[in-house]
Amino acid sequence: MTTMSSLALQPLYDKIGATYDATRRAEPEILDALAKLLDLQAGADVLDIGCGTGNYTTALGDQHRFEMMGLDRSGLMLRTARAKAPGLRLVGADAANLPFPNRSFDGAICTLAIHHFDDLEASFAEAARVLDRGRLVIFTALPEQIKRYWLSAYFPEMMAEAAETMPDWNTIEISLRRAGFRTWTQQLYFMPPQPVDMLLYSGKHQPHLYLDQRVRANISAFANLADPDELGEGLERLRHDLAQDRFEQTTAEYEDVGGDYLFIAAQV
Repeated sequence: MTTMSSLALQPLYDKIGATYDATRRAEPEILDALAKLLDLQAGADVLDIGCGTGNYTTALGDQHRFEMMGLDRSGLMLRTARAKAPGLRLVGADAANLPFPNRSFDGAICTLAIHHFDDLEASFAEAARVLDRGRLVIFTALPEQIKRYWLSAYFPEMMAEAAETMPDWNTIEISLRRAGFRTWTQQLYFMPPQPVDMLLYSGKHQPHLYLDQRVRANISAFANLADPDELGEGLERLRHDLAQDRFEQTTAEYEDVGGDYLFIAAQV
């Protein structure tokens, strides 16, 4: 996840960028879905908007042979990406002002970043401008999905704020249409039992993961939204419930329906 249009959030990603790769890696199922939804041949030029430390950028290039270009606002994230993959094409820029000519790319991806765009429509319009009849594939979470995470049982204020920061489907759909995208499809994503990318709901099936400060440090909700008192109390309750076999009872009301995250494939 990367801060694209808000300078106020820039320090967060420069801060967590120092340890980001300790717990954040390309999730195989997410990677395969991105590639499938792009529907491109090897050698296609693909832009990663909000590439962070380049985990998905690099993996799509290595495993699917796309010609990747990563773009991010965080200098530290980009330096980390460059250190891992010296030959990777990277640029520091804003999603709402892409430094590329019209129709420069065959496809584009944006993973867990659209909630940081100050102007969603302008950012989508820029993506549409630089695409040559290709797709923009977005990976995000809708507010109603986040509200179903069992994390709300332990960190209600943090999760309510996290849900509030996410664009809802109506906002996304209107912004896509106004930006010039003609069609779009949705695909639900459910967290695997043992994920390798420790994103917000990575502990869905392994709640003990949230007791690890290293995992929390690289999740923006915990790093940026959590009140210290609520965090401490929530972690203690979680630790107690796990030790007393009360976790399932505490989280019983949180239904596993409607997906944990969402892919959106928008066609220009």
